[in-house]
Amino acid sequence: MEVQLFVETAERGSISRAADALGLSTSAAGRHLASLEHRLGARLIERNTRRMFLTEVGEEFLQRCRGIRAEMAEAEALASSTNRSPVGTLKVTASVSFCARIIAPVLPEFTARFPGLHLSLTAANRYVDLIDSGVDIAVRTREHESESGLVIRRLGATRRVLAASPDYLERHGVPRTLDDLADHAFLIYTLANHPHELTFSKDGQTRTVKMRGVLESNEGQVICNAGLSGLGIIVQPIYIIHDDIVAGRLVPIVDDWDLAPLTINLAYPNRKYVPSKVRVFIDFMTAHFEAMQYERRWTQRWP
Repeated sequence: MEVQLFVETAERGSISRAADALGLSTSAAGRHLASLEHRLGARLIERNTRRMFLTEVGEEFLQRCRGIRAEMAEAEALASSTNRSPVGTLKVTASVSFCARIIAPVLPEFTARFPGLHLSLTAANRYVDLIDSGVDIAVRTREHESESGLVIRRLGATRRVLAASPDYLERHGVPRTLDDLADHAFLIYTLANHPHELTFSKDGQTRTVKMRGVLESNEGQVICNAGLSGLGIIVQPIYIIHDDIVAGRLVPIVDDWDLAPLTINLAYPNRKYVPSKVRVFIDFMTAHFEAMQYERRWTQRWP
């Protein structure tokens, strides 16, 4: 209990939050930490009226504790590897758009198939540290996946396209060439690698175009809704706006040029034994992508 409490305190940045997570009173948690420090003969945590921080010894001890925790997780995974019905909490993270458009619709089928699993889904447009946050598996959509210490399983790919509502194009005209884009207003997704410029390729040529923004946001749903309302041109992966294009609510433009595609990956900590709860999620999502033929649909060029 003492070591678990120390790790929870370090990761949550608060003794009270760690105590709540473990079902302890704050006073009891304080006594456990004091007992641990007394037994080790070393100060692990320093506290003042404003904040709490780890000592140098505490930092080193935390890293060792995390290593032990990872070993225990592998041991548990090995012991339950033959379990045909995994149990426990599966922590998954993905972007807000991916959670809403891809994961949420299949949750009834997933939970019916694995009733012993409790799914904790974190929707966030940033890449969290899987080890520090305790996340089991992440869905990541990016041009390149270079993070070490993780296993990467490819799910598929998606093109990115420029699109606007019919109302916007009626009022401002349809851009036919890349040069025409200079006369148009863009809705800019600020978490893109280069949010204020676009690099296109075609037949071995490469062109970079600056965007004039009328709206900026770190949330793709805001960008898409503003685009549907006719505010400007959006730049989004097809998986997010596919249905709007098919329904005619958005119209692709200058689609004879390509932006760098995005790869959709599953990322999880590199362990010798993959927990059964992680394995069934990987298999489920892989089968779903294949059945829906997402990559074929999301990499097509629009006429």
